[in-house]
Amino acid sequence: MHQDKLESFKKVLLAKKDAILEHNAQHQSNVEQMRNTKGDEADYATMSVENTLEGSIFQKHHQELEYIEVALEKIENGVYGVCEMCGEPIAHGRLKAKPYAKYCIVCREIVEKDLKDKV
Repeated sequence: MHQDKLESFKKVLLAKKDAILEHNAQHQSNVEQMRNTKGDEADYATMSVENTLEGSIFQKHHQELEYIEVALEKIENGVYGVCEMCGEPIAHGRLKAKPYAKYCIVCREIVEKDLKDKV
């Protein structure tokens, strides 16, 4: 992959990382603010539902951050954009849609099928 494309993907990955970290920091601030707020049972119920939803989002973000870090390491090591299963290049369109993709589309389908079969 050309250096200019690698730099472009690196910028996208770093922007995604920054956005997730900003969201998580805002979430932490909101949680602290809720803890310091006095309210009635309805307020606490609302806070509980919001906290559960935010916790789920936080968990998804944590996983996405791990994928982003791996992709950034791959850029540094010169192996970004190569499928971890078959070793073939991952299509540019797939990387644009999911810049931290580990697999080409064919191998991704195999992985998803294997996961479904195990469940």
